[in-house]
Amino acid sequence: MNTNSFPSFNSYLTNLDGFISKLVENYQQGSINSWGTLDKAVKEYFDIQQMEETESVIPGWTRMASYTDGITLTHVICVFLGMSMLPEYKKLNESQKNLVNWIVLFHDVEKIHIKGKRDFIHGFVSASTTAKALGDLGFSVTDQYKELLSSWGELTRSAIAKSENGGDDIQDNKKLPRIIAGIDEMFGDNTAGALITKGVLLHMSVNVVLEYPQAAPLSNDEIKQYIGKDLTPLLKVMMLADNDGWTLFYPETREQQRRETLEVFEGLEKNLQ
Repeated sequence: MNTNSFPSFNSYLTNLDGFISKLVENYQQGSINSWGTLDKAVKEYFDIQQMEETESVIPGWTRMASYTDGITLTHVICVFLGMSMLPEYKKLNESQKNLVNWIVLFHDVEKIHIKGKRDFIHGFVSASTTAKALGDLGFSVTDQYKELLSSWGELTRSAIAKSENGGDDIQDNKKLPRIIAGIDEMFGDNTAGALITKGVLLHMSVNVVLEYPQAAPLSNDEIKQYIGKDLTPLLKVMMLADNDGWTLFYPETREQQRRETLEVFEGLEKNLQ
């Protein structure tokens, strides 16, 4: 993993880490015991000043928070809450933890929430926003970054196909070779910026929960080609936490989805050997 040094999540959002730690404490003590109590705490934290500060780091955060009374905003914070308690997260080294924090911050930034529907393309669109923001935040980029960013972003945002039944828009995995190659050309192979952008890009690309299948999952060969050994432990933690972001207050469902996700990643890890 060629990450070297890269900006710390905490150095940009100094208050958020403390807020998450307090949520963990309150959850474990039982005072955060429902989506309603969590939602209330999140909305109190994200006042106008905090929303503006976060928007300055993650462009699109305010728009993301505007959908369906802030449901995605509360979900993302719930992902952080769940992730902080995961044994798999605690086993990561500090560099890996920092990478996963950035992935979680950006993973739903372009998600459009419409009640009763799933947004199957937001991974690709969020990755486009991520790649631009990381350059602005001081992540290491190549000499080609500025030249490639605009055309790469257009390619990634337009990588949309129709589902087999002609209904939902889904990600067009046929364009992944060019998209992945562009990420490596902009950031360098296996650098921090590349791993974060790929994590955001591909978090909708692996089937981990039987009840909620992805619309365009990668094949085993595609997983081996596009995810690889360095991204796999980060994506495993992120997707375990993403499940928790919806099931933290439903212990039976949470445990079932955890088992399913770990089983899938055990198979992926064997496939990568």
